[in-house]
Order: sequence, then C-alpha cells, then structure tokens
Amino acid sequence: MGNAATSDTLNTLGFAKSPAQTRVVVAMSGGVDSSVVAAMLFEQGYDVIGVTLQLYDHGAALAKKGACCAGIDIHDARNVADTLGFPHYVLDYENIFRDTVIEEFADSYLAGATPVPCIRCNERVKFQDLLGTARDLGADCMATGHYVQRITGQNGPELHMAADSTRDQSYFLFPTTPEQLDYLRFPLGHLKTKDETRALARKYNLEVADKPDSQDICFVPDGNYAGVIEKLRPGAAEPGDIVDQDGNILGKHNGVIHYTVGQRRGLGLGGLADPVYVVRLDVDTKQVVVGPKDALLTRFINVTGINWLGDADFDAKTEYNMPVKVRSTRPPRDAIVRPTSKTSAVVELLEAEEGVSPGQACVFYGKDGGRVFGGGWIG
Repeated sequence: MGNAATSDTLNTLGFAKSPAQTRVVVAMSGGVDSSVVAAMLFEQGYDVIGVTLQLYDHGAALAKKGACCAGIDIHDARNVADTLGFPHYVLDYENIFRDTVIEEFADSYLAGATPVPCIRCNERVKFQDLLGTARDLGADCMATGHYVQRITGQNGPELHMAADSTRDQSYFLFPTTPEQLDYLRFPLGHLKTKDETRALARKYNLEVADKPDSQDICFVPDGNYAGVIEKLRPGAAEPGDIVDQDGNILGKHNGVIHYTVGQRRGLGLGGLADPVYVVRLDVDTKQVVVGPKDALLTRFINVTGINWLGDADFDAKTEYNMPVKVRSTRPPRDAIVRPTSKTSAVVELLEAEEGVSPGQACVFYGKDGGRVFGGGWIG
C-alpha cells in the first residue's frame, strides 16, 4: 500500500503522507473516465471511496442509455467498485438537481437563451454539494474524470486546459472557485488521447473499457430540448411569427422554444433568394427573428456572473488582453476583457464571432492558451 511519506515527499495527489493514509472520494458517473480514475488511485494504494449521484428518477433512468448518471451508469459504477473492492455510495440528489439545474434550464430556454446545464451541474451539484459530502466523509480531496489539469503555481493551484485539446473540458469548469480547486484533483488531464484512457481501462480489466461516451445532456433524451421544456412548462410552445430584421412577417412558428440562435435548417421558409438564420429570439412578442449570416456576427459581449481565477483581483482599472471561448466547440479567440465590476465585463472580440448566444459561457484563457482565468455568462 506504499511506504510512509516524509514531510518533504508528496504523493501523487500532493499530500505529504502515504497513499494508504490519504482518503480520496472519486465522483463516479459510470463512464470509462471516472472508472479509470477510481481504478488508478485504488491501484496506487489510496483509500478510495466511490460516489455516484442519482440525479433523476431511477426507474426512468434504468430505461435510458447514452446519458450520464442514468440507471445503467449507476450499475456500472457500482460494478467497478465491487470488482476492485472499495466502498461505493449512491446519493439521491434528485431534488437538488431539479431545483438548481433543470428548473433554471427551463426558465433560461423560455427566456430565449441557450443554457449550458452541464456547467451549472458542475458548479452547483458536483463541486458544491458533492464536494461537501466528500469533506463529510473525511476525504483529503475529491477526484473526477474531467479532462482538465490542476497545476500548482506560485500563488496556489491553477486550472489549465487538458493536454488533449479535443477532450478539453475547461469551458465547463470555469465557475470552479480557488477553494474548490484546492480540494479537487483531475488525474486524466495530462493524457494525450482518449485511447490512452481506454487502454488503462483494459489494463484494469474494467467492463466499461469500450463503453461509448455520453453525448446528450442527461435529462434531455435524443437532444430534444423543446420536448423536455414542454413537459416542464406546459403551454410554453405558443405559436408566433417568423420575421425579418425589419419586422416583416415571413412565416409562422409553433413556439420559440423550438429554435436556437444560429439555426438555419427547419425554418420552413421557402422561396427566399438567400439563406436566413435565426439571429434573435424575442420571447415577449413570440417572434423568431431571422436574417443573413453576417447578422450573426458579434464583436462586443456583455458578460456577468464572472468567476475570476487570476492571481490578482479582477480590476475595473485594468484591460485584459486574453483569448476567450464563447462556445465549447470553438477554439479561444483573441479579445480584450474590460471589467465593469468585480463580476461583470464587456468583452471585445478582435474578430467578430458568429452565433454568440445569451445563456452560453464566455471563458477566459491565458495568452498561451493553457491556463483558465475564469469566465462568466453571456447576457
């Protein structure tokens, strides 16, 4: 189980004691990533406790595959723990998840935004409530399967992008506070490819080694956002007009919840000389506003609810020249961040971006593209 560490020798999780004396709670979703984290740390001799969250009705979850935290995933996580021989708990977070993630998702969508519930789940459920549970269990730290890196800098732990840019999840973790970052560990962030993770899963003889990655938001089957909203908010899909930027009526729609900014397909508008895109959703007038592609271009973005991870305070007297991400699937783009308060800013993109949408996150990066300096919500 490892020799006792001396005061000047740190174990792989950064503690000056042996792995056997270091308790770590692993947040286990049932997927290959978190399963490998648990197996890796257990093999290294750590005192591992696995915890899986039940986020919605277990009966319904059992019938649904392809999304994290469903019933089959709870089974898979428990099976990994049983096979290796460490404790595993399933915690019922259904009410917390509904109140802090699903309800806000519905309200944001109805307000014409394009919310990112996975960020809220990390912020409010996993890194707040679950992290508190890990402390209650006497754990020295909590480990997850996220693809980001935690690097110790001169002023403490820093959040950095994953070594594999195609797997990087830093966009979804921008609200992580310095205090949370001090407690968290991300053992997979240094891996170069997902194939390395699956190879480790096979090394540990995990049945989930070839399990597909989840693609959908866990409570949105098949990506049908509108269907979920209609169940949560009956009557939300009220019909209205599709209009151009001058207010001319071009057609009808059956609810703004069926549209997102930047959408081109499925508008049902025939006979137009040039293609049009959704450029704005006006919930109050029940209008879907469409226009040419260049109408989607944005240079100035209002950002609120900023979580700052820089070494010095977020200073309204300072302009920050740094790349930012406005969608998880896009690379960072050069920008100037001008604070308007400790938690808000106007971000100027040096080159205009398409489809910048309220409800998405704007995440700040270091000039080398590696370190995450925080971020906020696009208003």
